Amino acid sequence: MAVEIGKSSAVNLSPPDEVENGKSDERGRSDGQSTFGELDFNEYTQGGLGRHLGVFSTIFLIVGRIIGTGIFSTPSSITSSAGSVGASLLLWVLGLLLAGSGLAVWLELGCMIPRSGGEKVYLEAAYRRPKLLVTVIFAVQAVALGFTAQGCIVFVSNMVLASGKEASEWEERGIAIAVISFITLVHVFLPNWGVRGMNAIGVIKVILLLFIVVTGWVVLSGRVHSVQDPYASFHNSFAGSATSSNLYATALFKVLNSFSGWSNAAYVLNEIHNPVRTLKIAAPTGLGICGVLYLLANVSYYAAATPEEISNSGTTVASYFMGKVFGSAAERALSVLVAISAFGNVMTVTFAQARVNQELAKEGVIPFPTFWASSWPFGSPSSGLLLHFIPSLIVIVAIPFGDAYNFILDLEGYPSSIINFLVVAGMFYLRWSEPNVPRPFRVWWPVAVFFMAGQAFQVVAPFIRPPGGKGDTSLPYWLYPVVGIAVLLAGVVYWAVWQVLLPWVGRYRLQPEHVVLKDGTTVAVYQKKGIN
Repeated sequence: MAVEIGKSSAVNLSPPDEVENGKSDERGRSDGQSTFGELDFNEYTQGGLGRHLGVFSTIFLIVGRIIGTGIFSTPSSITSSAGSVGASLLLWVLGLLLAGSGLAVWLELGCMIPRSGGEKVYLEAAYRRPKLLVTVIFAVQAVALGFTAQGCIVFVSNMVLASGKEASEWEERGIAIAVISFITLVHVFLPNWGVRGMNAIGVIKVILLLFIVVTGWVVLSGRVHSVQDPYASFHNSFAGSATSSNLYATALFKVLNSFSGWSNAAYVLNEIHNPVRTLKIAAPTGLGICGVLYLLANVSYYAAATPEEISNSGTTVASYFMGKVFGSAAERALSVLVAISAFGNVMTVTFAQARVNQELAKEGVIPFPTFWASSWPFGSPSSGLLLHFIPSLIVIVAIPFGDAYNFILDLEGYPSSIINFLVVAGMFYLRWSEPNVPRPFRVWWPVAVFFMAGQAFQVVAPFIRPPGGKGDTSLPYWLYPVVGIAVLLAGVVYWAVWQVLLPWVGRYRLQPEHVVLKDGTTVAVYQKKGIN
């Protein structure tokens, strides 16, 4: 490997072929660069597998991440909270609008800075001082909470249900470990086959939802004798709507979680061919497919069962739907398909999260950055995949099922709402501070404010006291958001010790050196330089 020292700490916001000739920023420069970030644009994007993802793969990278198990299970609890069909469907529409507004914000930032990393990149662009603080905060939560244990467990539980047999807790853990290990190995050693697998499972998910939708149309036609009145749920659709704000907050939170994943393409832009054009096509298409299918699938559920039946089904809504329309054998068959959906979700999350880990390592904020940034031996971010595998394995093995496990899953997503809020605020700041940087896409500012309000709601909602003061575990309902905030504060402490305290005590300063690995990846490595 070679080491290059003393390079400019400038980042190119746009790739060279997308910077207009002669267009300068407020500093009078004409290279489309701005004075933040450690590596330049070419250093950030070189190495790895190259630009091997086209429009189709990018669409299904988003579809595969959004369609997990939420649409097959959460409509029951959402209906129970909202109290009526009309209120429930409005919440799904609101969730789609919030996801779409967030996607529009990410499109502006992703087209402006088309490289991998997602929120990590956008936060660095906006929050430049103190140096590396926001990167370290994001790194701590991304590595500590970036696991996919839930999808593995859902896969196992549905396969066990389909088999009609019982399995002990440790048997389920063993299968879950095998799942995450298999997916990690595929992405490391057969990266192209990993992409093909994600695409194939994404297509299966879409076909499954289309089957539910078409079946719902058949039910509405009156040709299914097991459903006496397919329009019973729609006669007075808002009857029984909830009056408690907490119940609506709880339901909307679950809807938004079901739409999570719309930003998945932003994490892997280094590997997308013609990233700006592809992102502008694939991202709205992927979310649009999921949004339309989600709304129509809910209509199908309500055609086959009343809100009371769905709320009290005590099982996966899709399974209840299939059982009522086709019989018990169909319920088992659906369990297999839901398991496949969960498997595909784990594949897409693992694929994207490994790229985020690699980008953090390139920035030099993770110990032993040259190891974690490596793309050896086949161009895939193998060390980034390992860094994703480790916390997933720990959660599967060490966290007991029940309340502790549900608590960890609740904790996983909470800091993301705070991060997203900061990203939108940063976008507005960049419009003011970097007005001349090319923006191939601009979001209408009320749309960005709408999304910002949605993220503020997700930050506050978990602190709203639920009925009876009890959440979905026996632990205090406010505990997981408090711990989520503590994780972000741990990033502040880590940064203060690494960047401030230890250099002050040891009388040295940290100087970045650009290290080029054998696979072409460039990494910022911080070396200690003594102070006289």
